Amino acid sequence: MSKTEFQCNAQTERMGARRLYDWVDQRTGARSLLRHILDERIPGGARWAYVFGSGLVCALFIQAITGVALALYYVPAAGTAHETVAYLTKQVWSGSFIRGVHAYGSHFIVLLLFAHVIQTFFYGAFKNRREILWLSGVCLFLLMLGMAFTGYLLPWDQRSYFATMVGTNVIAEVPGAGPLLKRLLRGGEEMGTLTLSRFYTLHILVLPGLILSLIALHVCLFRRAGPAGTPEDDLMKPRRPSQPFYPRQLLMDAGFALALVLGLVGLAHFLPITLGPEANPASTDYIPRPEWYFLPMFQWLKYWQGPRAVIGIVIVPSLVLILFASVPFLDRRYERRARKRLLSVAGFVLPLAVLALLGALSYRDDRVDPRVRLQLEHQKDEEERYMKQPFAPALGATSLANTVPPSPEVAAGRKVFLAHQCNFCHGDNATGTAAAPRLVGIGEQLSTEQLMGLIRKPNARMTAGKMPAFVGSDDDLHAVVTYLLSLR
Repeated sequence: MSKTEFQCNAQTERMGARRLYDWVDQRTGARSLLRHILDERIPGGARWAYVFGSGLVCALFIQAITGVALALYYVPAAGTAHETVAYLTKQVWSGSFIRGVHAYGSHFIVLLLFAHVIQTFFYGAFKNRREILWLSGVCLFLLMLGMAFTGYLLPWDQRSYFATMVGTNVIAEVPGAGPLLKRLLRGGEEMGTLTLSRFYTLHILVLPGLILSLIALHVCLFRRAGPAGTPEDDLMKPRRPSQPFYPRQLLMDAGFALALVLGLVGLAHFLPITLGPEANPASTDYIPRPEWYFLPMFQWLKYWQGPRAVIGIVIVPSLVLILFASVPFLDRRYERRARKRLLSVAGFVLPLAVLALLGALSYRDDRVDPRVRLQLEHQKDEEERYMKQPFAPALGATSLANTVPPSPEVAAGRKVFLAHQCNFCHGDNATGTAAAPRLVGIGEQLSTEQLMGLIRKPNARMTAGKMPAFVGSDDDLHAVVTYLLSLR
């Protein structure tokens, strides 16, 4: 192809793309909308302090994508929830990575929320008829914490089960409506399949719908009010030169979003999220601990026991929340510089300092008490041991053993099991018959070597029960033992 022909083809492609863009613009107004967004003036110019809002949008987008991927495998029932998460984590290609990105994403969102709120307060960006904008942000903050709380239970392991049990017990302390709210969340007095189903519905339908609606309102209100600019400038008559959103602020937002994505990818790859053993409601020695962002509240509740619990659980948090939401109504002066409104800054910083102190005290208490420290270390070791175990689906009416594909080794062993007609006596799933005992859980009684030896050379009792010696290759023997060890 000559140079002239190449240039003609390129020009034709550009003309086709332009015609398509013009066709879309005539029907949607995309060009004017894009120009309105990119040409928006920022008083005082672009700054890194403004990237947290766009970072939150990026993090929420990542959460939505990874959440859909996780939902493809998840079954919200007490008998299958943990098994599906274990299958996703241990068997599905990149399943552990996707789950890690989603889990770490929730931590990043909480951090970005705090950073965005702190930046908004210290820049005085809630002033000059921005009260509804601030209130919508407060509601978004609470809904995000609700997303974190409802999502925490879904793995249905020991840690998530008992931490959520403590959280719902705390809700029951609310006077009047508390017990009703607890039953409504749990689907009854105890936690089970109905609890999982309700938390799952809240996590993937109710709360995301409310969050998307509030985000749309928040963005519209922000566009209506416009960027507040630097706190040194006057809200009514800004003197500092402004800059358009494009290109400098857009590049800053894109750079921050890229750093956010790289951070999530790095954490998910190098520090995978663990999964503990399946929840055992009968356990009496497990010590629950919430995630770090709920830890200050957990520590706070230790100081309010018995009849005084209503003060610490309801009255004080409600007052703090009301004061938080009332910030634009209490600090109404046009002055935005932090050093010129010390009383307002002190009232904002004090609760943050108390939260940080309570979180530090909780960590310290766990290290000081030797019984608690040893139990927490034991629980961590149990999680690590469970993560090292291969995936082995349970058998039962509510199990996914017949719907989740087994590993190639287990599948090969089952073929050998059926080919040698072992199922005639032990049952199709080795659940036992009148002729031979149940083999489910045999791996908890015998080691691999013992099991291989008994299959190759049955003992006297097995021979009396007409158990024949295994005739086959060592590979077949190893495969059938792998299959039997997977049954639990």
